[in-house]
Amino acid sequence: MVETWVVVTAAAAALQASRTALQQRLRGLLSVQGAGFVRYAYGAPVSLAALGIVAASPAGVPDLTLAHAGWCALAGIAQILGTNLLIMSFGARGFAVGTVYSKAETVIVALVGWAVLGEALGATAWAGILVCMAGVVALATRGNREGLKALARGAGDRAALYGLGAGAMFAVASVCIRAGALELGQGDAFPRAIATLAVMNSIQAVLMGGWLLAREPATFTAVFRTWRSSSLVGLLSVTGSAGWAWAMTLETAALVRAFGQVELVFTVIMGRLLLGETPRAADIPGSLAVILGVLLVLLA
Repeated sequence: MVETWVVVTAAAAALQASRTALQQRLRGLLSVQGAGFVRYAYGAPVSLAALGIVAASPAGVPDLTLAHAGWCALAGIAQILGTNLLIMSFGARGFAVGTVYSKAETVIVALVGWAVLGEALGATAWAGILVCMAGVVALATRGNREGLKALARGAGDRAALYGLGAGAMFAVASVCIRAGALELGQGDAFPRAIATLAVMNSIQAVLMGGWLLAREPATFTAVFRTWRSSSLVGLLSVTGSAGWAWAMTLETAALVRAFGQVELVFTVIMGRLLLGETPRAADIPGSLAVILGVLLVLLA
């Protein structure tokens, strides 16, 4: 049987690819910070409502602690920074390129998870992660030598730095989300995941909303004026985040994020459907490498 975390991760990856593509479209209406804020402004109320439903169910909600809130705050801040850096990378080189650079997260999250939580990976899992990264590089270089040279030359450009920074921040956020869920004990995974998401989203909404009110009040207003587009991004974000949190409550953050590289397949699809970007034949080898890496992660 397919394990629950695998199904949940695949669904979260599809939702994230859809949300990221729509979020890129918002860049024509909002600033970088505004496009990031929609995730929390519309996501926090939904996550809190879900927490209320879970609290009223027989499963209930585990007792929250200050340590749990601390992990959620760290995860929330890292995710805010990662989202902003990713959107900035989009602006520098485009949607697909920004996403590809950010995938260094798969290596970083494995290292951070080992350092913080002591969750070391086996050889097969590491092989899967490295094969995924090879696929990412193939996608970024269009499968040719000149593309590889261009990638090496551009390693220090803004798009690369923003993308790598986004990957690092998302890795920290993933490990902190798992740490927060583990802080709530060993009860049912779903209530712990929803509680973690609700606390994190609430902190994010307050922090980011306060910053926008102080620095970009016009953008804060625009987030709600563009509610037709913004609310959809928020809904996709909170449902995707719920999936990631649930999966990382069930399994180590490194394996979840490594398997989550199936998002790259969804990214190509969403880039075509939502942004009009045309897939290239040169993307096929890289995509196959990513799929092979994902299969190795499952074998782990």
